[in-house]
Amino acid sequence: MQAIVFDDFGGPEVLVAREVASPAARPDDLLVRNASIGVNRADISHRKGAYGRAYFGDSDIMGLEIAGTVVEVGSQVRGFAVGDRVMGIVGGGAYAELSRIDHRMAMHVPAGLSLHDAGAVAEVFVTAHEALFHLARLQAGESVLIHAAAGGVGSAAVQLAHAAGARVFATTGGDKREAVRGFGADEVIDYRSEDFHAVVAGKTDGQGADVVIDFIGAPYLERNVRSLAVGGRMVVVGLLGGAQGAALPIDLLLYRHLQIFGTVMKSRPPEVKQAMVQRFAQRWLGALGSGAIRPVIDSTYPLADAAAAHRRMETGESVGKILLQPAPAAA
Repeated sequence: MQAIVFDDFGGPEVLVAREVASPAARPDDLLVRNASIGVNRADISHRKGAYGRAYFGDSDIMGLEIAGTVVEVGSQVRGFAVGDRVMGIVGGGAYAELSRIDHRMAMHVPAGLSLHDAGAVAEVFVTAHEALFHLARLQAGESVLIHAAAGGVGSAAVQLAHAAGARVFATTGGDKREAVRGFGADEVIDYRSEDFHAVVAGKTDGQGADVVIDFIGAPYLERNVRSLAVGGRMVVVGLLGGAQGAALPIDLLLYRHLQIFGTVMKSRPPEVKQAMVQRFAQRWLGALGSGAIRPVIDSTYPLADAAAAHRRMETGESVGKILLQPAPAAA
C-alpha cells in the first residue's frame, strides 16, 4: 500500500510517498480502507522530531484520524462488519491507504455524512467535547470563551457550545470573523485589534465567562483567568503561543473558586481515548447525521501531497480541517 513516510526530521519536504506493507488486523481491530485522513498539528510536531522516533502503538507512520470502509474485522470485534463506513482515532498509521483502528475508538459514520467529510470529525470533535462538557461541565445558559475559533478544534467547540445552548465568545483573526460567526459564535473578537478580556467583561457586565477553552498557552493565561466568572473553569488544550513566561493571578484562582484543567489526546492510554470517543458518540452522532453540527473543511490534498497539506497548516490561514485523500482503490 502507499503511505507517507520520512527518513529525517525537518520541513514538509521530508514527507514522501512510499510503498510499505499493509497493517495486519489484531483481535480488537478493524482494518479500514481510508477515504479521508485528518491532518493535525501533532503531525507537524511529529515530523519536526518533537516525539523522537516513537512508536505510537498502532504504527510508526504518522497520522491520528481516519474515515473509510471496513475491509477486515478482528476476531474479538463486536458491532462492526466488513463494508461498514467508519471514522475514528488511531494511535498512528493514518497517513496510508489502509489503517487499523481499535473498534472501541471507531464510530459508525451517520447516513447524512459523507466519508470524505467524516475524516474531519474524530480528533477535533472528540477533543472539543472532552474539554467543554466532560472537564468544564458547560451547561445551557452559561457563557464560554473559545480561543483560536477558526481552527479544527476551535470550530468544533464553537458548534458544540452553541448547540448546547451556551453563549459563545470566540477569538480569531479579523479575516475569519464571518466564518466563526457562521459556526454559531454570539460574539466574535479579533485578537489582533481587541482585548478579549475587556470585551468579555463589557458584554457580561463585569461578571466574566463561566468557561474558557484555550489553545494559546502562556501569553493568554493571566487574561484568561481574569476573564473567568466566580466558579469558572478553564481548559488548556494547546500551547500555540508557548509554555514559558506565564503569569497566574493566584488571588483570583483562590477567591473566585476557579478550576484549571489541561488535556491532550495523543499521549493518553488507549482506554482513556476509548472512553472519550464513546462519550462524544453517545451525545452527538445524531446531530452530525442531521447536519445540526458539521465538520468544517478548509482543503483536501491527495495523500501523496502530504507535504503541501503541512505547508497549508503552517501558514495559519486555514479555517477548519485539512484532509488527505488516498487515490480510489482499483476496481
